[in-house]
Amino acid sequence: MAVDLGTGDGRSVLHTARCEPGTLAIGIDPDVASMRRAAGTAARGRLTNALFVVASVEALPEDLEGVADHVSILFPWGSLLRGIVAGAPGTLDAIAALLRPGAEVTAMWSIADRDRRHVAIEPLATDDLALAAARCGLVVLEQRLATPDQIDATGSTWAKRLRAGRAREVTFLRARRS
Repeated sequence: MAVDLGTGDGRSVLHTARCEPGTLAIGIDPDVASMRRAAGTAARGRLTNALFVVASVEALPEDLEGVADHVSILFPWGSLLRGIVAGAPGTLDAIAALLRPGAEVTAMWSIADRDRRHVAIEPLATDDLALAAARCGLVVLEQRLATPDQIDATGSTWAKRLRAGRAREVTFLRARRS
């Protein structure tokens, strides 16, 4: 099972469902309007392995605890972004809870100076974020700048709008549930 947390327009879920028919692809986002088109596309295309869930990271369904083989978080915003980069225990605990033991989460985010007034956070230093993650059962395997190829491979429309990797740096994080 693959979970795309903060899925936005759901394109990542549709891509996974099409390319990996044996995988249940779940998109989670608190904004139902952003996922509506993708859910319709999945229904019309008979992608029975694509599912969309309206929920925030603060209120994830208990039914999803410990079921994900992989969680992706691509260019989050709002409380999800704040929680990740600030190492908020509630956010990191929720992400860890989605993962089965040994499963991984990958995340990419970008915060430019002008964004800080909208998200009202200061990102933790790499070592501090790794320590916060460890307290929530996540072992950080990598944290570095994402390459343009990695960013392009996400197919993220939000990354394109941000000009991520070109006009602004993108952080890549990979962690495993212990």
